[in-house]
Amino acid sequence: MITIDSDTIKYTFSGHDSFQCRQLWLKKGYDFVQENNSFNDEEAVVRLGVGKNMVSAIRYWMKAFNIIDYKDNITKFGAKLFDKDIGYDPYLEDEASLWLLHYQLVQTGYASIYSIIFNEFRKEKLFFTKETFLNYLKRIKDANPELSFNENTIAKDFIVFLNMYKSDSENTDVEDSFSGILSEIGMLRISYTQDDNGKKVEQFQIENNERDNLPGAVVLFSILNNPSYGNSISLKSLEFYANSPGSIFALSRTGLINKISDIVRENKSITFTDHGGIKELQFKTKPNAYSILDEYYGK
Repeated sequence: MITIDSDTIKYTFSGHDSFQCRQLWLKKGYDFVQENNSFNDEEAVVRLGVGKNMVSAIRYWMKAFNIIDYKDNITKFGAKLFDKDIGYDPYLEDEASLWLLHYQLVQTGYASIYSIIFNEFRKEKLFFTKETFLNYLKRIKDANPELSFNENTIAKDFIVFLNMYKSDSENTDVEDSFSGILSEIGMLRISYTQDDNGKKVEQFQIENNERDNLPGAVVLFSILNNPSYGNSISLKSLEFYANSPGSIFALSRTGLINKISDIVRENKSITFTDHGGIKELQFKTKPNAYSILDEYYGK
C-alpha cells in the first residue's frame, strides 16, 4: 500500500490486490467479523470461500466502505446496513443501499482515488482516461515535491475504480460477475474517440445530472452525517464543496434543488430559503442522520 502524507495531503493507494469489491463480499465479510473471526486466521480462506488474496481485498473494501474500522471492529453504519436481524438491507436489494455505499466510499477517503475523482478531478475533466488522471496526480506531485508515488500502482488503482462502476451486462451470475458492487447506480459513462494515429481510445465521464434514481433520504443522510455542516447550509456548499451531495453524487443544480424540495416536503423541521439571492437549507431541529434511514427502510 502506498501512502502519501504531508501537512495538507494524505493519499492512500492500492491495498485491494487489484480486486474490485464484488457484489456479495461486504455481506460475507460482515458475517465473518460478526462471528468473531479474524482475517489473519489461516481458516479465513475456507470460511470466506475465496482465495488468500481475496481475503485481504475483502478486508480492505470493508474498511473503505466504512463497514469495519481500522481495528476490524464493525462500525455503526456496517451494523445498520448488514445485520441479519436489524439491518436495513443485508443483501443490497434496494438501490438506496448502493448509493449509501458509494457515499461511504468517497467520504471516508480510505481509498483515496474515489475522493480525488468525485471531489476534484471530474470537475476539471469532462472526459478522462487513465493517462489524464495520472497527469493530474503528477501536477499535484509537482506542486508538492515532498510527495512521491508509484505510477504503476496508481494505474492499477484506476483500473479497479473503473471495474467498480462499469457494468458487466453479459454475466447474470451475481457471485461470479466481473461487475463491481456499484455498477448498477449508473455513475460512469463510457464512450470512444480516436487518438492522433486513428487508434480507438476508451474515455470516461461522470456527468452531473438529476439522478432520478437517488433517494432524497440518502442525500439528507449525507448532509446530516457531514460534520462541517451546521444548521444553515448554503446551496453553494451543498453543490460544490468536498464531500457535498453535489460532489459525491454528481448532481446538477436542478437535480440538487429537486432533492432539496423532496427533503423539505417530507420534513417539517427543514426549510429552504432564498433571501436576496442567498439560498440556504435550514434546520429548525436537526434530526439524527440514522433516523432518516430508519424511516426510509421502515425500521
